[in-house]
Amino acid sequence: MKLSVLVPLFNEEEFVGTLLRRVVAAPLPAGIALEIIVADDGSTDASLEEVEAVMARHPGIIKVLRAERNQGKGAALRRAIAAASGDFAIVQDADLEYDPKEYSRILAPLLDGRADVVYGSRFVVAGERRVLYFWHSLANHLLTGMCNLLADLNLTDMETCYKAFRMSLLKSIPIRSNRFGFEPEITMKLAKRQARIYEVPISYNGRTYEEGKKIGLKDAFNAYWVILKYAVVSDVYVDKDKGILDAFSTAPNFNHWMADTIRPYIGNYVLEIGAGIGNLTRVLVRRRKRYVATDLDDEHLERLRVRLEGRPNLETARLDASRPQDFTSLLGQMDTVVCLNVLEHIEDDRGALLSIHSVLKDGGVAVILVPQGQSIYNTLDEELGHWRRYSESQLSQRMTEAGFVVEAMLRFNRVSRPGWWLNGSVFKRRTISRLQLQNFDRMVWLFRRLDSHLPWSPTSIIAVGRKVGDRGA
Repeated sequence: MKLSVLVPLFNEEEFVGTLLRRVVAAPLPAGIALEIIVADDGSTDASLEEVEAVMARHPGIIKVLRAERNQGKGAALRRAIAAASGDFAIVQDADLEYDPKEYSRILAPLLDGRADVVYGSRFVVAGERRVLYFWHSLANHLLTGMCNLLADLNLTDMETCYKAFRMSLLKSIPIRSNRFGFEPEITMKLAKRQARIYEVPISYNGRTYEEGKKIGLKDAFNAYWVILKYAVVSDVYVDKDKGILDAFSTAPNFNHWMADTIRPYIGNYVLEIGAGIGNLTRVLVRRRKRYVATDLDDEHLERLRVRLEGRPNLETARLDASRPQDFTSLLGQMDTVVCLNVLEHIEDDRGALLSIHSVLKDGGVAVILVPQGQSIYNTLDEELGHWRRYSESQLSQRMTEAGFVVEAMLRFNRVSRPGWWLNGSVFKRRTISRLQLQNFDRMVWLFRRLDSHLPWSPTSIIAVGRKVGDRGA
């Protein structure tokens, strides 16, 4: 495995050479390789010459990214994250306030799988620290407290430099802040992603403003604004389609409606394909003897595990429904397969249905939900990666070809069809408004009662197919 040390750099010629030598010499856990990404932010002093001198002594470890003008710590880290190739990342300021000797302690909760993120806290005291400014400390405590209040956390030091991450998680989160707003922004977004955050005590040798400390009162006010902004704005995924999935996590009434519709067909041994972040899993898993939730996105599975931690009947696994070999370990073990909004993403949908058929016991049931009606295929479908929308006859034919006897074809969610058409076909939108979805969710109690009486086609159809033991009998 590899650790990427992310070093945002701006005018630190006195310190950066010593800092990099300390990083190179820092003891790391066994089996961890090191790369250092120095993101220069338009330095106008001799900082880069100092970096190059260390690079010459340690070839192949340090990579330098140069910017023509100063934009701020957040902008530098954004470039460093994009260039990093490690399994884990830690942010390291280019001064000497933080000690790289503490990397092993910070990495421990990541390496043993307890944490997704680790913050090094300057206020969980485990050693000596330099005593400095009361007002700077007070501002830090106030900012941390406000972030805790709005993110529902109990951190002691949100503004710490030392933040270590699983790299795949960090790369999946968009960073918008250019300056020191990076700290509250990433914290708010990690909370919304329900990441497992740990704190460990670290030492701290803070410097004075005379010695070159760069953060000031203006940055404190900006941090308050960033906290307020991301308490309201949910911008937690780089990929838009994953952002849409996250939006549905705030629609519990709709998720319950879908779960209630398919629940009569769900048995005790369930495989869910495309579980995502667990919007349906958390409703359906209850009272099952074995529930295997799968997805092809590792970050979705991590978030699902956190949301449903403590359920002994739940297993999670990476599964790509387009790869028959991913089903091998489950052949003939399940009495139900739930596959909601997945089949339309797969070019060879017949092959996927054959794989689903293979994991079912004789008499087992597949519950397949897909979008209905190619006539309303639009920009939302394109953004979500849909190959097609289905008619009832097309879905029934595909199920039959895969060996299923189709026992029911359910028409689900007529009420949202005009909105889907308007947003995607008329306004050409490529994302679903979280506000629209939340307003829709508030009215689900009424919509689900009216839905079957509406005169137009549904947004989705659900096929219920049974696997028969001997088709010739």
